[in-house]
Amino acid sequence: MSEVANISGSIRRRLTLQLLGIAAVLAALLFVMVMTYAKQVAEESQDNILSASATAILDSAAIQSGEVTVDIPYSALSMLGNVSDDRVFYRVVTDGDYLTGYESLPETTAPRGQENHQFITSHYLGESIRMVSATRRLSNAAGPVEVTVSVAQTLKRQRETLERISTNAAYLGFGFFIAAALLGVLTAQSAVRPVQTLANSVSRRGPQDLRAVQAPVPGEMAPLVVALNRFMARLKKSLSRSEEFIAEAAHRIRTPLAVLRTQAEIALRRVERPENRAALKEMIRAIDESSRAAGQLLDHAMVSFRTDHLEVKEINLLELADETLERLRPLAEMQDKTLSLRGDVPPPIKGDAILIQNALSNILDNALKYAPYGEDVQVSVATEGKWVVLSVCDQGPGFAPEDMEQLTERFSRGKNAQDTVGSGLGLTIAEEVAQAHGGHLKLSNRTTKRGACVSFFFPQF
Repeated sequence: MSEVANISGSIRRRLTLQLLGIAAVLAALLFVMVMTYAKQVAEESQDNILSASATAILDSAAIQSGEVTVDIPYSALSMLGNVSDDRVFYRVVTDGDYLTGYESLPETTAPRGQENHQFITSHYLGESIRMVSATRRLSNAAGPVEVTVSVAQTLKRQRETLERISTNAAYLGFGFFIAAALLGVLTAQSAVRPVQTLANSVSRRGPQDLRAVQAPVPGEMAPLVVALNRFMARLKKSLSRSEEFIAEAAHRIRTPLAVLRTQAEIALRRVERPENRAALKEMIRAIDESSRAAGQLLDHAMVSFRTDHLEVKEINLLELADETLERLRPLAEMQDKTLSLRGDVPPPIKGDAILIQNALSNILDNALKYAPYGEDVQVSVATEGKWVVLSVCDQGPGFAPEDMEQLTERFSRGKNAQDTVGSGLGLTIAEEVAQAHGGHLKLSNRTTKRGACVSFFFPQF
């Protein structure tokens, strides 16, 4: 089955792009707001100075000998010149008649009252100008006289100032975007980190570990975790039922097979015709294979169940191996074979003694089957670095190099084992037991003599 998921996009990428888009919009809004405020402040500053200049000129207007006179103060125009290098224009009109200044300045409708001013932006002599007009009413013997003063200034310095502000605002907006982008990336990574943590937590589990996920997760992930826990609970229940069924079936099959084998052996002693004896021998062989398969299926079901519920305790592998060999010595002696054990007292390991004994028994049973009559099966215990190694070496045909990679798979047997009774589960059980204890299984051929070695690597306690 393929382990590649059906991927449709990336939450991290999608969230990052959304945050980058929001950062870009905010940076643009910041730039527009800064420029709008800067332009408003610049215009208000210039308008205030223009208004003060026009007011100063109006204050100097007076009626002498029945005529309006305007003595333009130096400060009225110098205040504009001191602020910038822009050109300054003015015009004074009395009752609509030009009195002094630049007559061709654009016309405005000045509001009534000294407190009110009319501002416009226009063009004059090929340049953009900002102009203010103000009106004052003077009393004359012939009647009131309206004096209108207009003061204008070019916008060169204002544009230069706004350009500088625009450049600084652009840098500010770009810096804001970079900072927001970095924060967005960090936020996206932080948002998906719980998903990665959950995935790592599940992927680190062994194939038999179907416990519910207990780690705290964000509320948005709660439905996913609940669904995952329910699925694992259903899967665990289904696997338990399958293992129980296999164990029960194997147990019920072995007894009838034993009876059938006994009856076949009795029949073999009674028949004399060669073809009948050959048929009975084939029957006995088939019964032996079925009985062995049933036994190993039962062992495998037991191993599969106990790996989820290890009864962990401190184990001395040398003592455990010696006890296992004592149980199998009668079988070895019946085949005129010897079981030997060597090794010093190793560091202790932590594990399930029943599982390790079961795995070792399966490997020893294989070794006794393949070892020639009268040969020795050696069991050794040694220490290699952080590992305690339990090895079983026989003097049989050894492993075919091309078969070693798949020999630990279920029901897989080597090419040189076709004529020997077996089910292909012994090495599978051994490897699962080693992995359940945090170790591994190694298959090799002996270098100094004929035969194969199976080594369990267990971590030291």
